[in-house]
Amino acid sequence: MRVPSFITPNTLTVTRILLIPFGVYTLFYDGGDNTSYQLFSYAIFFTLGMTDILDGKWARQSNRITALGTFLDPVADKALIGAAMISLSILGRFPWWITILILTREIGITLFRLFVIKGGVIPASKGGKLKTLMQNFGVGFFILPLPSWLDWFKYGFISIAIILTITSGYDYLRSWYKKR
Repeated sequence: MRVPSFITPNTLTVTRILLIPFGVYTLFYDGGDNTSYQLFSYAIFFTLGMTDILDGKWARQSNRITALGTFLDPVADKALIGAAMISLSILGRFPWWITILILTREIGITLFRLFVIKGGVIPASKGGKLKTLMQNFGVGFFILPLPSWLDWFKYGFISIAIILTITSGYDYLRSWYKKR
């Protein structure tokens, strides 16, 4: 199947951003207690998270990597994970301290990337990509209406995401400092 020429990897990235409110809406539907809508919200956030892999792979395979896409893709990731974490924290289903920690790192690195953009866009590292994947899965387990006996699993997964969040942020700064 041939994709119309006006649809690009960047179009997919922007579409991901525009669909985030639907995931938030379904998460809050019926006070956030509706199991069917929690599952629907998970499906939306999961699909948007996995679409991140698709747009990047498509950009590389079709030789459509752009500076805008290199910057916008991580912004879409941060908007997605931020919307989910803030929503879950408001609903009392996700610890605020984790939301603040992760968003501080994400916003800090995004501002850092903007600051150093005159030296060229800093693409996402493998550690950053793994961090994003683990954040998406970790937060996703808090969206799902899992039984309380699986709390150890949710918290174990998000703990790994927190470690990767901190270490990949440090790696970005260290990599930049070495190149100066």
